[in-house]
Amino acid sequence: MAMELDHECPNCGEKTFYRAASTTLHLGEKVKWHCPDCDYGFVQIDGIDSSAA
Repeated sequence: MAMELDHECPNCGEKTFYRAASTTLHLGEKVKWHCPDCDYGFVQIDGIDSSAA
C-alpha cells in the first residue's frame, strides 16, 4: 500500500500526491489522493483515476 504517488498536479505542477483515504468497494480499491501544495485531489478506483488529463 503506497502512501505517495508520482502524478503531475494540473493546478500547480507538483509531482507528489499523498494518500488521503482508501476503502474497498465492489469495483476494487478506492483511493483519494491529495496535493499538499494546492489542495487539489482526485479519486482512483482500481487503477482508473478521475484526475484532469
